[in-house]
Amino acid sequence: MKAIRTIILTTPRRYITLSINRRALLSSSLIPPPRPTNDRGRAFNSSLAIEYTTNHHESSIFNGSHTTNNINPPIFAPQEATTPLRRFHKLVETGVLRGDDHQTLIIHKLQNLHNQLINYDPPVIPHPSASNSLLSRIFSLDTTTPYIPPENVPKGLYLFGDVGTGKTMLMDLFYHTLPPSLKRKRRVHFHAFMIDVHKRVHAAKIAMGINGGDPILPVARDLANEASVLCFDEFQVTDIADAMILRRLLESLTNFGVVCVMTSNRHPDDLYKNGIQRSSFIPAIELLKSHFDVTSIDSRTDYRRIPRALSHVYYHPLTPSNVLEVSKIFEALTSSDPSDPPIRNRELHTWGRTLVVPESSSKVAKFTFEDLCGKALSAADYLEVTKTFGTVFVLDVPKMGLHSKDMARRFITFIDACYESKTKLFVTSEVPVFQVFSDDAPNSAESSGERNRKSPNRCVYTAGL
Repeated sequence: MKAIRTIILTTPRRYITLSINRRALLSSSLIPPPRPTNDRGRAFNSSLAIEYTTNHHESSIFNGSHTTNNINPPIFAPQEATTPLRRFHKLVETGVLRGDDHQTLIIHKLQNLHNQLINYDPPVIPHPSASNSLLSRIFSLDTTTPYIPPENVPKGLYLFGDVGTGKTMLMDLFYHTLPPSLKRKRRVHFHAFMIDVHKRVHAAKIAMGINGGDPILPVARDLANEASVLCFDEFQVTDIADAMILRRLLESLTNFGVVCVMTSNRHPDDLYKNGIQRSSFIPAIELLKSHFDVTSIDSRTDYRRIPRALSHVYYHPLTPSNVLEVSKIFEALTSSDPSDPPIRNRELHTWGRTLVVPESSSKVAKFTFEDLCGKALSAADYLEVTKTFGTVFVLDVPKMGLHSKDMARRFITFIDACYESKTKLFVTSEVPVFQVFSDDAPNSAESSGERNRKSPNRCVYTAGL
């Protein structure tokens, strides 16, 4: 399920969140039971704020249940409403969502794209030879490669705007109501997508050997064969390696007739701003603006800030009682299975590197903030952690200012990985959640809300715990 995410810092990344909604803590002794989704007193407009009965993966660790039921989120459950617009109206009528003019505009754009996709016949992706081997695809001539998109390919949709406005929820609603005729589709967080792309490019380069060549084209061809509709959450460009790959990759995917829907916090013109060799990325920006319907979801409502039921997963300050309480929770979660006791210095391996987990069972891990964010770790490392462990404890989170931006960005990336992997998270910190990242000038007469809106590194928070 989607998570309530308590926001601490906005940068080009998506934001620090300390409450992972019902997946953050599902122990019936610590949080109230979920309310029915048709309770009109609980209307949400973002998938960051939807509550529903958890599935086996979300409930077994905390409740000890091992049910085989895999319950779909009600907001996306297959029902009689099989188009984005009908489903959206149904959710508003039943009180799951609130009426929102900005989201209504976006849902109509998604509905238009849905209608075009009903009759869209994705082009056959040509292979230079009958062989499916990577080596043959790389070394074969590319004379069959299209250099312009098919005439009937629908324009993609690029949704950008502030956090908490429901971009991800709307994109997911669109994805889950795609026409049944579209069998090749993929919804992926952009971090995970780029890690996958880098692995494919690496394999292509190895296959090419010393003669070299362009590895992007066969990678794009394979991706297009796997999905004719791609939905990216949190599209962003933060380093030159991604920028150089994306320029060619987006062009090739577009030419192969892949329809993309993206969410982002930035207008295309602001992507990779001030980045190294940004001029080389400008063609990708122009492609986004010409082949995508670039649309701002300029809602003035931040649905993260609507008060919600508390879940006790964030402990501050770092008092002996709080430290002891979190230690008890960790011990309770790791002592239920005598055959799986916690061990120290478990090793995880990703991209040829070794990541040491200070203490963990096979399902629950515990890190200090310094272990997790004080070292040069990447999104790939954090995705490996959240893929391996269903529950993670992060201890001793400090208050961070502008001098700690590297650690803050790593923390943001880690929380993103937790969010995408439905990982439950416990945190101890020296300050309340809304103060974890703060660089407020003490003598400024300007309100914190004004500073939040004006500062490029603003502290934004919500009652999500």
